[in-house]
Amino acid sequence: MNAMFEQGVIRPPSEASSLLVRVTRNCPWNRCHICPAYKGKKFSKRSVIEVKNDINMMAETYAAHLTRFTSAFLQDADTLILPTEELVEIIAHIKKVFPNIERVTTYARAKSMKRKNLDDYQRLKEAGLTRIHTGMESGSLKVLKLIQKGIKPEDILTGGLRVVESGISLSEYIMPGLGGRALSQEHAFETAKILNQIRPDFIRVRTLAIHPMSPLQRMVDEGVFVPLNDEEVVAEIRVLLEHLDQMPTHFRCGDFSLNLLMQVDGRLDTHKQAMLDEIDKYLAMSKEQKQAYSLIQRTYPGMKDMAVVQNDGLMEEARREISRLEEQEEDGFNKYIRSLMTLQLPQLQTDCWDG
Repeated sequence: MNAMFEQGVIRPPSEASSLLVRVTRNCPWNRCHICPAYKGKKFSKRSVIEVKNDINMMAETYAAHLTRFTSAFLQDADTLILPTEELVEIIAHIKKVFPNIERVTTYARAKSMKRKNLDDYQRLKEAGLTRIHTGMESGSLKVLKLIQKGIKPEDILTGGLRVVESGISLSEYIMPGLGGRALSQEHAFETAKILNQIRPDFIRVRTLAIHPMSPLQRMVDEGVFVPLNDEEVVAEIRVLLEHLDQMPTHFRCGDFSLNLLMQVDGRLDTHKQAMLDEIDKYLAMSKEQKQAYSLIQRTYPGMKDMAVVQNDGLMEEARREISRLEEQEEDGFNKYIRSLMTLQLPQLQTDCWDG
């Protein structure tokens, strides 16, 4: 939190250069088993007056660079929970105080998206709301219940269709690996089924990483949830991608370093086959090459070129490290990879998951 105005703890990677305007604090649900960002913190709505004062203070703070801001992002996890008229007033004030703002975006939960009608969205669009980011995670009811997401597939579908109909850009976030080994196929099929009906502008891939203090990790420890390894996650993404329609939607792996194959990134109507080919290139590698690529990419996030497995020196180093990890404990390599992935998760704001 800034001494003069408030800011939340996270925002989408695509909003890195946006003005961050905190409209609500934390998450109104905050019970899911996967997201550490708001655990232990209470949700609250901020008044329009508070938010406007923050915007004014931002204008003073950034006075020398006021015109450089062309986009704004409304925080925290679910601003659509606010009445439409309040959001319209806030967006209008942002655009008044920061005259070069052309794009205003926000996070929203599926249930809040569902509660707003088409007239609400049209008013928000006219005010200047251009994109909604939402974490559907999965189209499978079993998977959503497993992680205690607090939404159902019909919430995702109804809210998503309404946003698309209004003309506001929609970015749906999905999480490969979320069903574990038991629900992997259902997770992929049902997620594709919902996305084909919604036809969002963006499908953003967010490979599962399990926070060590989360209930999901306890389920792993108890043998209730069996996590997928990198190869299994890539195979699941292939099933999902294969079942997605060739629609004018961006399928994005490239904006999130927890995705092993960040290069699988393009439009479904023009690049789907090329993306499948890239996945198949990885799946065709030997087990040793796949493990080496995972180790290199997880150690140096963003390493996209699979040709690194042709480097004899790197492969020899990788072989030694893989052998060492496998000798330490059962499934030692995959456990180490999962531990590296957790380092990229948001940190807890409190001392424990439940606060």
